[in-house]
Amino acid sequence: MTLALPQPIADYFTADAVDGGDVSQCFTDDAVVKDEGHAYHGRAAIRQWKANVSTKYQYTCEPLACQQSNGEAVVTCRLVGNFPGSPVKLRFFFELKGDKIASLEVTP
Repeated sequence: MTLALPQPIADYFTADAVDGGDVSQCFTDDAVVKDEGHAYHGRAAIRQWKANVSTKYQYTCEPLACQQSNGEAVVTCRLVGNFPGSPVKLRFFFELKGDKIASLEVTP
């Protein structure tokens, strides 16, 4: 069974699995990502965030569930990789704006 995700979110997970460098193109110009206690504002900062994560860790991310309401989606994922505590389940809180992601917050 394939999980039905809004297209911008599906694009995010596809880009993350293939080439982290393309992840920033899934976001609006003024998007914000919050992860591991830090906030990244704008595509350039998001591109750098993903490059740092991809350099530091090798991982796979499997979306397991998605709940949607009013332009927001919470995707629960299983991450497996070379990081402490692997595997883990994380929640990705997406806010969409048109066909792009306006904000993303990653939480345990």
